[in-house]
Amino acid sequence: MAKLKLDLHDIYNKGGKIDDALQQAIEEAVEKRIPMVEIIPGKGSGQLKKRVLRFLEQPAIKRLYHRVEKDSKNFGRVFVHFRH
Repeated sequence: MAKLKLDLHDIYNKGGKIDDALQQAIEEAVEKRIPMVEIIPGKGSGQLKKRVLRFLEQPAIKRLYHRVEKDSKNFGRVFVHFRH
């Protein structure tokens, strides 16, 4: 199964770039009909993961995907599933 992977480790301290990277990943998944985006905010304090989840909750973004799955085995991963 094709998936898009977005690792936020490199930009975790650059606020605006995080939203841009998330936006690009979601748009690319929609354009290319990729069924899943794996977002890796990393473990850390959990702040970045909260930010990712808040981003995904925005109405304009939320209508683009089917569901969000938090990886039960790895706290530092979030999967966004699409139904194209």
